[in-house]
Amino acid sequence: MSEEHIVKSYEEELQYLNDSVIKMGSLTESQLYDSMDAVIKVDKDSIDKIIKNDEQINKFRSKIDTQIMTLLVKRAPMAIDLRSTIAALKISQDLERIGDLAKSNAKKVKPLPLNLPEELLGNLKRLGDLVVKQLTDVINSYINRDYDKAKEVWVKDEQVDDLTYLAMNSVIAFLSKDKKNLDFSTHLIFATKNLERAGDHITNIAESTCYLIKGEYLKGHRPKGKETVV
Repeated sequence: MSEEHIVKSYEEELQYLNDSVIKMGSLTESQLYDSMDAVIKVDKDSIDKIIKNDEQINKFRSKIDTQIMTLLVKRAPMAIDLRSTIAALKISQDLERIGDLAKSNAKKVKPLPLNLPEELLGNLKRLGDLVVKQLTDVINSYINRDYDKAKEVWVKDEQVDDLTYLAMNSVIAFLSKDKKNLDFSTHLIFATKNLERAGDHITNIAESTCYLIKGEYLKGHRPKGKETVV
């Protein structure tokens, strides 16, 4: 086998790994959006589809793990190629967790009533829209190797915290009006916290992307907004 063929094969394997991360990111983005949409619309018909789609995200994670092991054992990547491999591993882990959180939120839809307060749904939608946008932006920053965009996502996690605070207050207000709303409120609290956690995983992806591009992690503490009492 010629040296040129070996190099080409190596580059193809790296590109294949990169493409897998991007496809997994796109699927996770759709899953997060669909689960958020199901919560806001109390769309119980979409639950099974969302749960089923999570299997595809998990398959991508297994596929990426295999690709990474192959690269590490066969190619012993150095420098930027090693960073690409490490970043792909970390990003796929965070994408899988975001997928799990999206699936969890879909399961929260089933017991919800159809007449939830508009203010509560509005605050939850604003939070969900921001988290989905953050995921879209961080995937694009990975695709384009855009350090500034990845750092912008990292900084904007503070806004996710602030909107989580508002959404949580709306849920608590809903509960305080009638103790019969306890079960509904519990599911909504978990759905809200799941979105906040998804935001944290997106911030992890932003950090991994910055490491990939510059070879060093972002310095300083993560920006934090208002903390919820729950």
